[in-house]
Amino acid sequence: MKWDERYAQKEFAYGTKANDYLKLRLEGLKPGKILFPADGEGRNSVYAAELGWEVSAFDQSVEGRKKAVQLAVSKGVSIDYHIGDLSAMTFSEEQFDALVLIYAHFNSEIKSTYHKKLASFLKIGGHIIFEAFSKRHIEYNTRNSAVGGPKDLDTLFSIDEIKSDFINFEILELEEKEIELNEGLYHKGLGSVIRFYGIKKD
Repeated sequence: MKWDERYAQKEFAYGTKANDYLKLRLEGLKPGKILFPADGEGRNSVYAAELGWEVSAFDQSVEGRKKAVQLAVSKGVSIDYHIGDLSAMTFSEEQFDALVLIYAHFNSEIKSTYHKKLASFLKIGGHIIFEAFSKRHIEYNTRNSAVGGPKDLDTLFSIDEIKSDFINFEILELEEKEIELNEGLYHKGLGSVIRFYGIKKD
């Protein structure tokens, strides 16, 4: 498995510091229950745990979980980290106060279905924090492969897709933006991302 191979390295693939957009958006929220799908090596979920959030996370990578638990222990916090894809999870509807999707690129055939299912786990009034590569990012990846990201256009995101997938959300921010990434070994350089911050409505 690609992700097990990547996360088996001694160094953290995307570093140990939390994503900048996540940090910005978590700052103003009261800690509660939070879910991190596709959590990888845990840099983001561990950060939330340090802020006092009750963290649940999942990923398909066993090696990713090992690194995440190691990081949590080093920071003196705990996270509830599951192995498997979304179909194997047993979370309840409206269980979480926040949902975080940071570079969670699912296959094109399932990504909209996954987004809607994940949104169902969020309480009414709960927040979503989303950052991932936009469809324009392919141009950036072509110029500089060190910035990372999928090379499959359908796996990348557009603003219209986010609006459609999260139709029952009040949009507080939704933009496509060029940013400078400096996250570990595999996110280095200029990239194009979609950032979305919203609140789930009735």
